[in-house]
Amino acid sequence: MALEIERKFLVRGDAWRDAVERSLPMAQGYLGGDLASVRVRLEGDQAMLNIKSRQGGISRLEFEYPIPPDEAREMLARLAGDQVSKTRHFVRHQGSLWEIDEFNGLNGGLIVAEIELDHGDQAFAAPPWLGREVSYDERFYNARLAQLPFGAWPDRDSIIKELAC
Repeated sequence: MALEIERKFLVRGDAWRDAVERSLPMAQGYLGGDLASVRVRLEGDQAMLNIKSRQGGISRLEFEYPIPPDEAREMLARLAGDQVSKTRHFVRHQGSLWEIDEFNGLNGGLIVAEIELDHGDQAFAAPPWLGREVSYDERFYNARLAQLPFGAWPDRDSIIKELAC
């Protein structure tokens, strides 16, 4: 059984940009389900089908499979109603790889950093640009951002101010 353990944080300022190793544009759409999120994602010129359990928190079941990019584009166009677009930046800090998602479109202005861990209480060095943890706030899950974009949140402006520090 595949288990993803991931913590999410808001990202403050732009200092992280100098450490970006590579960036990857992503478009993803959700195909539905009550117990699981079924996502099709274009990652540059690659495509993945991902199934992730919907329970909240830092640990969730996750299964991921490569699929042909043409099929992913058709699924996005014809089957996925709710979609998210973002650029994923890869940044290393003291031996840990951080994935920083810079959202576009209706989620523009939101930047979230994720770190995948081997176990829930694993220690890691927090980069200076790391903001507050949002791992348990389901509004920050990509599937939820597709349904209720950041641009529609009543507290969007206060979060933007928090990120500017």
